[in-house]
Amino acid sequence: MIFNDDKERIRFLKFATVGAVGSVLDFGIMNILTRLFTMRLVYAGTISFICAVINNFTGNRLWTYPESRSRHILHQLGMFAVVNAAGIMIRIPILHYVEPPMENVFRRMTDWPTDTAQIVAKNATLGVAIGFVLIWNFFINRYWTYNDID
Repeated sequence: MIFNDDKERIRFLKFATVGAVGSVLDFGIMNILTRLFTMRLVYAGTISFICAVINNFTGNRLWTYPESRSRHILHQLGMFAVVNAAGIMIRIPILHYVEPPMENVFRRMTDWPTDTAQIVAKNATLGVAIGFVLIWNFFINRYWTYNDID
């Protein structure tokens, strides 16, 4: 099991903290793009994801796995990008297929105006996608991108 020692638990917590900052960026950018520019969630969520990935790579390289800097930054960024490209392949179907039923749930279960239900549904859908991709990213990055550390 990966969490068999304190070092790995601390790494996971750091990874999750970096990811939380990335998620704030992700949510913020997605909301700006969908509300101010009326961009569809799949497109806005893809752009916001790329911004979060850049943040997360930087935070993980400098803080979560500082000892992994033995690899050239472009090589490691390429590995991180491949993992995240697979992560976006998990994310896009979630954004596309989960949002409509999520919006219906919020419309039926609340007396919120349609706009409010749509905003909450977009954010809830993005939260679900982030949760799935977090698990994928941690394990694959730990055992591939950052496998050069103990």
